[in-house]
Amino acid sequence: MTSTSDAGATPANVAAQATIAAVLERNDVSLIGLFGKDSDLNAMVRLPGGRIETVRAGDRLAHGRVVGIDADGVMVQKNGKTRRLALPGG
Repeated sequence: MTSTSDAGATPANVAAQATIAAVLERNDVSLIGLFGKDSDLNAMVRLPGGRIETVRAGDRLAHGRVVGIDADGVMVQKNGKTRRLALPGG
């Protein structure tokens, strides 16, 4: 039988991995997660102000246009240059 006092408690190893200092750049767009079918992925990104948005290929951000999303991250293009946003710790 499970104790109700432990319900909702975060295991120590999960908390430690989820709270690594300075993993996300505060003044830049950061990739938080990927979801959806492999052929039609969406991404969650954290914007510099801390707001979280869901984006897909073709969407515009202040830091460029999302030109692609794959299992390795999000490609953002601005001023003719493309950069990849990868998941933290990846």
